[in-house]
Amino acid sequence: MKKFLIIILFGVMSQMIYAQTFEVSAELRPRFEYRNGFKTLMDDSNDAASFVSQRTRLNLGFKSEKINAYFSLQDVRVWGDVPTLNATDNNGTAIHEAWAELFLTPEFSLKVGRQEISYDDQRIFGAVGWAQQARSHDALLAIYKPNTNHHFELGLALNATSETLFDVDYTLNNYKSLQYLWYHTKISSVGLSFLALNNGLTYIKDSEQEVDYSQTFGTHAKFSENRINTEASVYFQTGKIADQQLNAYNLSLNASYSFTNGLKPGLGVEYLSGTDMNTSSTDNNSFNPLFGTNHKFNGWMDYFYVGNHINSVGLVNFYANITYTKDRFSVSVIPHVFSSAATVVNASNEEMDNYLGTELDMSVTYKWTKDVNFQVGYSQMFATETMEVLKGGDSHTVNNWAWAMITIKPSLFKTSFKKENE
Repeated sequence: MKKFLIIILFGVMSQMIYAQTFEVSAELRPRFEYRNGFKTLMDDSNDAASFVSQRTRLNLGFKSEKINAYFSLQDVRVWGDVPTLNATDNNGTAIHEAWAELFLTPEFSLKVGRQEISYDDQRIFGAVGWAQQARSHDALLAIYKPNTNHHFELGLALNATSETLFDVDYTLNNYKSLQYLWYHTKISSVGLSFLALNNGLTYIKDSEQEVDYSQTFGTHAKFSENRINTEASVYFQTGKIADQQLNAYNLSLNASYSFTNGLKPGLGVEYLSGTDMNTSSTDNNSFNPLFGTNHKFNGWMDYFYVGNHINSVGLVNFYANITYTKDRFSVSVIPHVFSSAATVVNASNEEMDNYLGTELDMSVTYKWTKDVNFQVGYSQMFATETMEVLKGGDSHTVNNWAWAMITIKPSLFKTSFKKENE
C-alpha cells in the first residue's frame, strides 16, 4: 500500500514540475564593403567608397511551458565613426528585440513587444537580416495552432512618437497603424500561405495630417518533393496612399533541382507592376513589397526596392540561381536580367527601351565551425541608358560592388532546470 501511495505522489509531483531553459548568446558581424555603383550608377564626379560596418548583439532567451521571452541588445556602427577617445557613440546601442510569448492554452498564445516578423519567403514580411540594423516591429501577435497542419497569426500595431496629452502628428517614415492576418497550411508536399494586410500611412492634406490605408492580399505556395523545389506567389494591392488610388500586383515563380553532387541550379522570374512615367492617370500602379527582405530578391546591389524605386516604373526580373556546396564550402552565382514593367521616358519625353541592365552576383561561403563562417562576394551591374534615366550617373562606367564578412554567433551560456508549477 505504501509503495502504491508513493507512486501516486510522484505522479502528482511530475504534473507540477516543468522544464525551463535559459540561454545567453552573442553575434559579432563585421563587414567590409567596396561600393562603386552600389544602389545607383557612378559618374566621373564621384569616387568609390570603402568602409567596414559592424553589428554586435547580446541575446537572452528564456523558454518554459507558459512563457517564451527574448531580448536582443544591438550595436551598429561603422569603424571610425567616432574617435578612439570617444565619450559617446554615433549611433548608440538599441533594443532590437524585446518580447514575450504567453501560452494561454496549448493551441493559443499572445506574443507582445518589439520583434522580428517574418513569413514564407520574406517577400512581404522579413527580418532584413543582411542590413546590419535589420528590421523589427512593435506589435501584438495572436497565434493559433490547432494542429500541425494549420497555423493562424493575427498582427496588430499602433505607433506614436511619444506619450502625449493630445493628438499630435506622426512624422516618422513608418506606418501609423497596421493589422494583418496570416494563415499557413501544408497539404502533402505543398505548403500554402495566405496574407491579408491593412497598412496605414500618414500624409498631409489641407495642413492637416490624415491616414490612408492600403490593402495587400495574396498567397504563397511552396512545393518540395525528392530533389525538386518550386515556389510561386501572387499579391495584389489596393486602397489609397496619400489620397491616391492604388492598383498594383506582384507575380513570382522559381524552381530548382538539387543534384547528389552538391550542385543546385534554378530559374526564376518576378513581375512587380509599375506606373507609366508618361501617364495622365492619377492612379498609382506601383507595387511595394513593404516590409520584405528585398536585398534577397532583385540583385544584391540593391538598385530596386531597398529604400528606393518605390512608386516607380516597377520591375521584371529574370534570373538564374546556381549554387554548389561541397563540405564546408558553398559557391553561388546569380545573374539577373532587369526590365521596367511600365513605360520609361527621358527628359525630352521620349520613350525609352524597357531593358534596364544585367547584374551578376557571386559569393563564396566557408563554414569554419558551427558558430563561425566567412563570406566574400562580388557583383557587377551592366546598365543601359534607360537605367540612367531612373538612377542618374553613367551607364558606361564600371559599376561594381565587393564585400567580405565574418559572422560569429557563439552560445555563451545555456542551462535547463525544472521548476514547480505555481
